[in-house]
Amino acid sequence: MQERIFGTDWALARRQFLQTSGMGIGAAVLGSMLPQNLRAQAAAESAVKPAAKRVIFLFMAGAPSQIDLFDYKPDLVNQFRKPLPPSVSMGQRVTAMTKGKEQLVAPSKYKFSQQGDSGIWMCELLPHLSRVADDLCIVNSFNTNAINHDPAKTFVCTGSEIPGRASMGAWISYGLGSMNRDLPDFIVLNSAFWTGGTRNVQALYSRLWGSGPLPSKHQGVKFQTSGDPVLFLSNPRGIDSNIRRRMLDTLGEINQQHFEEIGDPEIETTIAQQEMAFRMQSSVPELTDISQEPQHVLDLYGPEVEKTGSFARNCLLARRMIERDVRFIQIFHRGWDHHTILPKQLPGQCFDVDQPCAALIQDLKQRNLLEDTLIVFSGEFGRTAYCQGTLERDDYGRDHHPRCFSGWLAGGGIRGGMMYGQTDEFSYNVVADSVHVRDLHATMLHQLGIDHERLTFPFQGLDQKLTGVEPARVVREIIS
Repeated sequence: MQERIFGTDWALARRQFLQTSGMGIGAAVLGSMLPQNLRAQAAAESAVKPAAKRVIFLFMAGAPSQIDLFDYKPDLVNQFRKPLPPSVSMGQRVTAMTKGKEQLVAPSKYKFSQQGDSGIWMCELLPHLSRVADDLCIVNSFNTNAINHDPAKTFVCTGSEIPGRASMGAWISYGLGSMNRDLPDFIVLNSAFWTGGTRNVQALYSRLWGSGPLPSKHQGVKFQTSGDPVLFLSNPRGIDSNIRRRMLDTLGEINQQHFEEIGDPEIETTIAQQEMAFRMQSSVPELTDISQEPQHVLDLYGPEVEKTGSFARNCLLARRMIERDVRFIQIFHRGWDHHTILPKQLPGQCFDVDQPCAALIQDLKQRNLLEDTLIVFSGEFGRTAYCQGTLERDDYGRDHHPRCFSGWLAGGGIRGGMMYGQTDEFSYNVVADSVHVRDLHATMLHQLGIDHERLTFPFQGLDQKLTGVEPARVVREIIS
């Protein structure tokens, strides 16, 4: 009886139950799960030859002010302290923090200059990035739906404001698979931010790098900023690698038997993750040990590279991961939520990221890795042209603004030395070449050789996609 309940006969009975109950809905669901790998393979094969193999996504959590960094508006000085014209705001929604309050325009206090052979405009707070201007494609026409941080972050990371969807890296892992058997496809690094930037630090949640309905083996693996890079990486006292190997072999046999009995694909995922964890006990310490890096490379990334958990250190680790063919790396850098004292906070934030970003581009380029590695730099939305706080005391800031924001891309078949997209004179509305977050996702997948329309996963009666159900386009104008 026990064998009939828990063995092959039970599995057959379960299959018969699914076929005969609920008008066959159970069988349809079971059947829809079978071709998922074929769907991913078809999505990859249906697109053009990939320009990129890997992605580094530099996520500036909290939302940098585009008007102070990338979207140069020299004529805005003539609007200083004047109310934002209704013809510009057009009754668009604002947050509760500035709703009903006077919206006085505050132009950027920072100088801009043209950089590189391309002559693109760069802020004085970004001197190192200015030196690699000809490698950057700056997009000033990004826009999104969400006006508050958590849904906006969730949208950029997963393609939906609703929590629980698969993240960018999970989709790419699912669609393309692994290039390195000893490291995860998708690694997450959370950077310590400028020590003076302690205000309005938004939380980060594991669902931002989760797998949603996709098999859990595709979720991101978060490296820690202290102790072991990955939790439980070290063996406990009294356990060596031989004992661990025997334990996993036995556990694997039990899990495999369990899988044969009930057919749950998550059991296979567990087996694969346990084997990956064992291999990571040797691969991760080697990966994160930068002691053998030449001094000139460390100097390239700046003084903060010596600090564990710094953005500079994480950018260097990202380069090392790219060398080892990690498919998707996401680095979070927080502290960009500048509702107040923006002039005091923004220079520190830029100090954190400017030199390491430029170094990452240069380092990959000199190793011939930039051409097939796509780097994306973005926040979750932008900042308003009008201010919060008191202009006279430099304690002002800027509110959330989803209508337009700036970011940049480099490498991976993207044209360098160009600015794309245009906003109005207030950096408030996109007036030419709009790039929605969905368009960014579609373009990123396209550069990896994936058709965003065909990379799907059946879940709850809908073929889920990173780009969702609304229209999305590949921004071909920025592709070289």
